[in-house]
Amino acid sequence: MKYVLMFADTEQFAADLAAMDESERERAYARVQQWFADHHDKITHHSHLMPPDTATTLRLDRGEPLVSDGPFVEGKEIVSGYAEIEVADLDEALRVAKSWPACPVVEIRPIAA
Repeated sequence: MKYVLMFADTEQFAADLAAMDESERERAYARVQQWFADHHDKITHHSHLMPPDTATTLRLDRGEPLVSDGPFVEGKEIVSGYAEIEVADLDEALRVAKSWPACPVVEIRPIAA
């Protein structure tokens, strides 16, 4: 079964990352790279997203389509990346997600067949 793990940054996580010195930040990034290496056999695709200020939102629920700059939802949690995984079931997806070493929020969503 395929799932998408969506990794969400929080304001506090971003502030903590920005406050790290270069060697601390390199160790944090190394933990993320190690996570991808540890789970490479389950990950079918992954990507880091550009910051939310680069987003464009198209609203189709107000008659005429409305295009606006920025993310769809103003919020304190911003999806910063994702990984598509292929695993046996939700339990295995949860095990993979629980080992994520970075952003404090991971949304797990099955991919429609």
